[in-house]
Amino acid sequence: MDEKPIVLDQSHTDSRVRKHTYRSSKLIVACIIVQVVILIYRLTGPPKALSRLTRSQPEPAFSHLASHCAHVSPIPAESFVARQQALAETLHTLGASAYIAEPGASAAYFANLSKSQWFLSERPLLLIISPKMDLEDRVHAQVSILTPAFEATRAKLLSIPSESEIAYPAWPEDVDPYGVAVSAIPNLNGGTVYVDGMSRNFIVDGLQQAAPSSKVVTAPVEIQRLRERKSKEELEIMKCVNEVTVLAIRAVREKMYIGMRESQANELIISALSAAGLQNPGALTLFGENAALPHGSGTDRVLGAHHFALIDCDGSLHGYHSDVTRTFALPDSTIHNAHLRLWQLVHSAQAHALTAARNGTLTAEVDHAARQTLAAQGYAQYLTHRLGHGIGLEVHESPYLRGGSDDVILTGHTFSDEPGIYIEGQVGIRLEDCFYVDDEGNAIFLTEGVGGAATGPWSP
Repeated sequence: MDEKPIVLDQSHTDSRVRKHTYRSSKLIVACIIVQVVILIYRLTGPPKALSRLTRSQPEPAFSHLASHCAHVSPIPAESFVARQQALAETLHTLGASAYIAEPGASAAYFANLSKSQWFLSERPLLLIISPKMDLEDRVHAQVSILTPAFEATRAKLLSIPSESEIAYPAWPEDVDPYGVAVSAIPNLNGGTVYVDGMSRNFIVDGLQQAAPSSKVVTAPVEIQRLRERKSKEELEIMKCVNEVTVLAIRAVREKMYIGMRESQANELIISALSAAGLQNPGALTLFGENAALPHGSGTDRVLGAHHFALIDCDGSLHGYHSDVTRTFALPDSTIHNAHLRLWQLVHSAQAHALTAARNGTLTAEVDHAARQTLAAQGYAQYLTHRLGHGIGLEVHESPYLRGGSDDVILTGHTFSDEPGIYIEGQVGIRLEDCFYVDDEGNAIFLTEGVGGAATGPWSP
């Protein structure tokens, strides 16, 4: 049998060879490209866009801040009882029948009843504190909570300290709530009812209509001062929350770099404040001439080598707020000498204001001291806002450091000290630390425990 030669299908063979050669060529080209990229990377570093991405992602941890205020306790129950007693005695002295507040800072001060415990709605829930005389003519605080009837059980679950049993007058949906509130006030008889100054207008109107023979008016300064003047317990909390806010700014500065955006730095400071254990952290981050608008421009500026960075931030600890601003340079910044001189001028204004703030001094005089420092160098017109505000259970509360005010500074008062120079289109600089007035009448920065005020543009 003759053997037939095996004939290869040359078309299939050529196709396989061509495919193999094509794949090999693609692999060789890819390897060459990778080698070229690696060489460029080693010689020049990563592209800027990649650098920004890798330096901002993922967000760095700030866990070391968490321990700073871990030892600080919230206000104890007995302090709330003492506050209620002081309020009742003040009401009795003023001849008033009651004090009424919605959930908020004042209700939080007197009864641990903040907006976070009870969200405000069109249905009123009210704290009512009245002076009540015992058989020996001693004044005691009677605490009542006006509540919607269908929410009564939830209202009774609120953690409200009191020396005696709390009353919970409830109003059904088809009944006027303000009539129920007025009926809960003992010995009203046409007397005066003081309402917290932050109460909504329809609450005040409703109370006045329900008690037409009584005066329903905003609480006077004698009651405001109960909250304005901080106790040692409050100051301990406020010192720590302001200290850790400064530490957060310093930690964020170490993570910042030329070329980052305001929004990126803002995310960092919020992250740091949260890591520190603060509630409701907030921040305003402004670069360069954006800082010439004290509350920002709404843009997202890139940080340049000649720019200052301004971070104004706050958070709360056990209900008490911080408020700190630093305007600073990075290690590799090249700030114009004229701007450095302005920084030093603002720093001097802050220091002179602190020295002027003493027990018995008018708040207007402290504002004037800062402006005089700026005026001596011709820059008073560039401080476009008041010098400062009270701080505590609210970031901004009375009294205020402003021109024209006749408020008197007293021991226990706490204020922000925040002068600035704002030259639109050029530069904005603000430095802010909060201070308290001690028992000797001296003003001391709440940030003193971590070094106090900034010491230089590169030392926030």
